[in-house]
Amino acid sequence: MLSTTFSALSDPTRRSVVDRLTRGPATVNELAEPFSMSQQAISKHLAYLERARLIKKRREGRQHFCSLNPGAIREVAIWAESYRRFWEESYERLDALLEEMKNQDGPRASRGLRKMKERERTKAQRRPKHL
Repeated sequence: MLSTTFSALSDPTRRSVVDRLTRGPATVNELAEPFSMSQQAISKHLAYLERARLIKKRREGRQHFCSLNPGAIREVAIWAESYRRFWEESYERLDALLEEMKNQDGPRASRGLRKMKERERTKAQRRPKHL
């Protein structure tokens, strides 16, 4: 189901519709208003969002109202949260490793850098100077 959800959210128009619905339910006409597309085109976008279970549609008389389905959004949030934790833990391990390396190699590293610079200077002094 997540694949369908991400596919639905891959389109900027559908993301805009979902964003608008975070402020509350809206009619199909209200959702179509900011876009320069036909009623049929917006209806296709809404149908895609409905198939992905991101929105719910209900009818009151002649008007169709859309609202967000928080369950589908929650699934995405849970999925993303697991990856956020993974990357945070990875960065924390990397930070710890870099700190450990810095503490172990600090004086040696700067001594090695000094020696390397001395060798470069010596090589430069030995090179013949052209007129």
